[in-house]
This record gives sequence, structure tokens and C-alpha cells, in this order.
Amino acid sequence: LHLCNKNMVKMETTKITDSSKAKDNLLLEVCMAAYYEGDSIKTHYTPYQEIYKDTGSGFTLCTMLARSFADIGDIVRGRDMFKRNNHDNVENGLREVFKKIHSGLNKSKIIDYDRDGPEYYKLREDWWYANRNDVWKAITCKAKEADKYFRKTACNGGKRTEGYCRCNGDKPDADVPNIDPPTYFDYVPQYLR
Repeated sequence: LHLCNKNMVKMETTKITDSSKAKDNLLLEVCMAAYYEGDSIKTHYTPYQEIYKDTGSGFTLCTMLARSFADIGDIVRGRDMFKRNNHDNVENGLREVFKKIHSGLNKSKIIDYDRDGPEYYKLREDWWYANRNDVWKAITCKAKEADKYFRKTACNGGKRTEGYCRCNGDKPDADVPNIDPPTYFDYVPQYLR
């Protein structure tokens, strides 16, 4: 299974001159990539769900979505283990976008990222932390009510997900605000996942 990052490859950076547009466009592009990735996983997983239902690995769709979510986080933060070259359009596009975001920061914020270029790892990490909830919602758009995460304490307060791979009754089209993703795979190093 590969990361379906179609939108992130096609990210247009030359026409973006405003740093707030760069932030908004980045969130849109990452969420669209996550949405299509979740849709692809759901579509290709369904035929195998019946075959492997008695393997003891219950709730695997949410686990697959969580692992892909973590991969997207690694790409955004510049931590992907995939060997890059000078022709890596995703990484080059992300560097350009974060450069534009960095240039638009006010003086009090720019101090936090003073020595962060040209990769902007700290800014990228902070962007991911601030937007991971929206990316999780995008990747789980196609999850169904029966799709639950395997961890019984995945949600705040020690509860399991109630469906749709989401916490606290959140579901597609309802989008309860400030709901954390039920996974921290995005903070587990890629080689350990």
C-alpha cells in the first residue's frame, strides 16, 4: 500500500505570495490527500475484510487509517524515511510552502523559528500539531459506524471509539470540534511502526 499523496505532488507554490494563503492551501492540500488516502484504503480493504475477519486483529480499518495518517504526518514534518532526491516534488513543495509561512510570521513568532530554515522542521512540527485533528477527520471521512479503533482507551477519558474511527461521538458530517485523533502513531518513529 502506498501513500496516495496525489494532491501534495501537484501543490502549486509559485502563485502563492501571501503567507496566510500558503497556510490555508497547505491544510486544504494535506486534507484532500488524506481524504483520498482514506477512501483508497476503505475501498481496497473491504474485499479482504471478510477473508481475514477471524485473525484476531479486530478493528483493522482504523489501524490502517492510523498508520497512513502517521505517514502523512511524517511527510509533512520532513521525517519520512523514503530516500529523497533533488526531484522529490512533495518535499520541495513543502519546503517552499513552509518558507512562505515562515516569512509571514510576526516578529514575536519568528524568534521561535529563528534558526529553523531551510527545512523548517520546528515550524512543520508545530503546523502538524495544530492541524492533525483536521487531517484525522479527512482520512476517516469514509469510515462507517461499525469501524472502531482497537485500543479500549483510545479516547480522552479512557474510552474506545464509538464508531467512524473517531472519539466522543464525532462522525462525518457532524464534526465535533476539538476532538483528538485516537492514535499517536504519528509520534512513533516510522521504523517502529
